[in-house]
Amino acid sequence: MPEIVYPLVIGTARGLYKALGLKIDVRGAERVPKTGGAVLVSNHVSYLDFLFVGYGAVPARRMVRFMAKSEVFAHPVSGPLMRGMRHIPVDRSAGAGAYDRAVADLRKGELVGVFAEATISRSFTVKDIKNGAVRMASQAEVPLIPVAVWGTQRMWTKGGPRRLVQRGLPITVALGEPMYPKPGDDVAKVTADLRARMAEQLDHVQRDYPGTPPGVWWQPAHLGGTAPTPEQAAALDAAELEARRRARPGSGDGDPAAGI
Repeated sequence: MPEIVYPLVIGTARGLYKALGLKIDVRGAERVPKTGGAVLVSNHVSYLDFLFVGYGAVPARRMVRFMAKSEVFAHPVSGPLMRGMRHIPVDRSAGAGAYDRAVADLRKGELVGVFAEATISRSFTVKDIKNGAVRMASQAEVPLIPVAVWGTQRMWTKGGPRRLVQRGLPITVALGEPMYPKPGDDVAKVTADLRARMAEQLDHVQRDYPGTPPGVWWQPAHLGGTAPTPEQAAALDAAELEARRRARPGSGDGDPAAGI
């Protein structure tokens, strides 16, 4: 099936990035395979992360099929775009279908993008991650590439101001050394290793990020920022989830990412 929508979206995004003067620093792009399947598993600090994680595969001339909440596909505007780009809808009440499709896509040689934390990290550190990315890579026998994205939280994040237009904003996308989980590996151990690598990569790009003044809201607490600590963030998430359940049972959090 010919690609029509995705190249147009990439071209439009590149034009917008240039117009805004965004300083996108993609590191480790050579780790994205030129052919064949791979799972890109990223931290999650912004509603816009998928745009920039996907951009990390552009130098390899690859397109990433992201796993996203099924509600995004039902939207009259985003739905046709998501389907046209062949992203993978995830029904959180029945995730097996999305998992099976992701494995099938990987075996066909596609790149699949996963935000394994499932929701945005308010603390801007790596939360506990789900093991679906490891299981998919193992079952399809493809590489697992940890990704760190940073700077996007300054544009639009949970609980933060929405400032989509910021000229010259630095954004970092760092792709780490691939992991190669195999069938029969200890999934819990590999998942813990993956999380540790993601946390190390994220900490590195945060410390290396240009022009970070002390005490800013978009920097994690352990680096001198005023973002919630992981413990405070967990309490905020729990309170928000409880309030949402009381107001509207079964509702989502507005975040397009989906954890498997």
